[in-house]
Amino acid sequence: MFGIPLHIVLPTLIGSLLAGMMCSTMGVFVVRMNLSSLGFAMSHAAFAGAALGRLLANVDPLWMALLFSVLAAMILGPLSEVSRMNADTIIGAIFPLMMALGLIFLSLAPSAGVGNGALSLLWGSVLGITMSDVTKLAILAIVLLSALIGLGKEFLALLLDRKLAAASGINTRIYYYLILFLTALVVSLSLQITGGLLIYTLMILPASAAYQLLYDIKKVFLLAPLFGALSALLGFLFSLLADLPIGSSIAVMATAVFLVSLAASPKRRRRVTS
Repeated sequence: MFGIPLHIVLPTLIGSLLAGMMCSTMGVFVVRMNLSSLGFAMSHAAFAGAALGRLLANVDPLWMALLFSVLAAMILGPLSEVSRMNADTIIGAIFPLMMALGLIFLSLAPSAGVGNGALSLLWGSVLGITMSDVTKLAILAIVLLSALIGLGKEFLALLLDRKLAAASGINTRIYYYLILFLTALVVSLSLQITGGLLIYTLMILPASAAYQLLYDIKKVFLLAPLFGALSALLGFLFSLLADLPIGSSIAVMATAVFLVSLAASPKRRRRVTS
């Protein structure tokens, strides 16, 4: 395909599709629960962790990205609940710190400024995915699907009305933290494909597009991953055709999918006619 060996293209294509589906699935939670700022901070925490892993020669950037994003979820989740400050204010303080740390770590890494490995942390790498990475994404996809099926009723109750869910006896805090933890896992494992600066786009836009077209939250959970996979597939092809970073290409296509859904949205038409 496009002059690139199949054994290089195939893992990247499968990995892109898996990342697109998982990011957009967690995006359903992020958009519905107004956790956009938390997802934004976690994506940049993963970027900072991966950059530190690249600086430390004997440490896998993936595990450092996972550590940083999970720590961000563990800190920001409870902090946003118990702090008297607005959550966006807290995120506004954490985000630039994570971004600054990531850029500092990259500047100190041996490949700073010229290495494709360092640049892939920012923009993603169309040729950097291996079958080992695909296996990790597939395992996470199975874990995520199992959690959604096994805890579907609790998650839906939390999404529809958190106070009512708590009143019905559901420990909403546990499920809220579980959502943050799963989001952190998806962000860190998808980092290599979209890059730290653009993974947030893949998480928010496909889910927002699905919300524009549907009212039933269960159907949104089905449509959002399809939009995420479509964005990843179109971005993958566009990246190869135009010789552009895959993260940027996926972000462009995710934006296109969102704009089309916005134009066709029955919710938008209802707001216009009302």
